[in-house]
Formats: sequence, C-alpha cells, structure tokens
Amino acid sequence: MTIAETATPAVPADADAFARDWQAWHDELEASRRAPHGFLAYTSVNFLDVAPQRFDGVPGVWSTGESGPVVELDPGETFVIDGIEVTGRHEYGVIGERTFHRAAFGDVVVEVSRRGGRDLVRPLYPDHGLRLGYRGTPAYAPDPRWVVDAVFEPEAPRDIPIAAAIPEITHTHSTPGRVRFTVDGQSYALTLISRGAGQATLLFRDATSGVTTYAASRTLSVALPVAGSTHVVLDFNRASNLQCAYTDYSPCPLAPAENRLPFAVEAGEKTPLDRTS
Repeated sequence: MTIAETATPAVPADADAFARDWQAWHDELEASRRAPHGFLAYTSVNFLDVAPQRFDGVPGVWSTGESGPVVELDPGETFVIDGIEVTGRHEYGVIGERTFHRAAFGDVVVEVSRRGGRDLVRPLYPDHGLRLGYRGTPAYAPDPRWVVDAVFEPEAPRDIPIAAAIPEITHTHSTPGRVRFTVDGQSYALTLISRGAGQATLLFRDATSGVTTYAASRTLSVALPVAGSTHVVLDFNRASNLQCAYTDYSPCPLAPAENRLPFAVEAGEKTPLDRTS
C-alpha cells in the first residue's frame, strides 16, 4: 500500500529522532493510564436521576435535576472538595458537558461529570484490579510513511450526534470540517470533532479494527492550520485508544459512520493486552 501525499511531504528527515519522539509520546500516554486516579481506577458508572440513589463504593445519597447534582452525606461521611472538608448536603450546581468535578475520601476519588446530557458519578479506587493488573498497550513500530499530509476542508461549525460506548447516552459534538488525503490514488475525507484552541480530534476505524486494533474506534489529535493555509498533518503513528478500550465505565465518543477507512492503518496503538476487541 502506498500513501500519496496531497501537499509537501510531512515525513521527518531524522528517523532516529522521529522514533525517540514517538517513544516519549507513548511512554507518557502509558504513564497517564497507570496514574493512581486515572481511568483504569474507575469501578462503576452511575447515572443520576431526580430520585435519590445510593451507589456501591460511593458515600452519600445522590440526585440531580434542573439545579444540577446534589449529594446528601450521612453523619460520619465526609468529602474533601478543593481542599475543603464537606459534610451534609453539597450542591454542585449545573455542570457543563464534558466537565469533571472531583471529591476525595481517603485515597478514593469520586468524579462527577456530565456526558451526553446526563449527570453521572464514577468512583476511582487506586487499588482497583484493572489498574493494578494493567499490562500495557502494544503498538505498531513508528513508521514515517504513516505521517500523511492532508487538506483541511473547513465548514461552518455545526453540531453532529456521536454514538457513545455506553448506549444510555449520545454525544453531541461540533465539527469544524473535514480532512482529505489520498491513498493509492483514492481520495478519502474524514469528519473532525472540534477540541478548541486550533485543535481537533479525528475518530476513525479501518481494516485493522477488531483484528489487531480496538474494534470500536481509535483517536488522533489534529492541529488545525493557521489562517491562510489548508495544510494539516495526520500522524497515524500517534493513533491512540479511547478509554473504552480498557474499561466498561467510560462513555467514549465513537467514530462517525463516514469515518471508516477500507484499508489497514498499520500504525499507532493496537488492542490493549487482556482485551479481545
């Protein structure tokens, strides 16, 4: 398979430096996964409702409504929020989509967030078996030929629905446009998701999905071009797994239907060890 560039080739000149930079990137990614309160420490996902509920491994009685999440702590139950000990009733107020608020008790963290228009609570236990037993994520050897030049095709920002790894919700994301590139003489255009400050996310599937890579999606960060340019670089060597490749408690956004490539992108991260899809 030959990759035909659409602009000035993006392949780096120094292969050794390229490999070192990739390894540093992957090492940092792996370290973040092993963090005591990283996503591997999630032990459940709990959706809030107007009816008060208790959840295993989480202090308090939880509910939500038009005024946002509320927790009622029993006598003897405490949280530390922003360095302040909290007892009794705590009102979070209306929280924004994809914002995260953390409260601690002992070495455990309780995360409150809003995903797909629903408020949810997830506890993070550093001694969770998934985290302690994590054996790592293999990846294809970095290959400069998978650094692909592409053309950014902007469009007026619009919201698009994005399916989630947890079926109870559907995400809504804004797209700034598409990226177009050529492989073996065939042109492909993939939809981007806005990430703010000149950055976008590319969620995609390809012929390796469910074979050597995680079936649902992989993700790639894309730097949008500066004003007056349409040139962007897609470094598929840095295609990484979503959290849902590791845990059932993460409602990751999944690749739009149009972001399915018919060829094998043999670059970036593979299926995590101990996972089969």
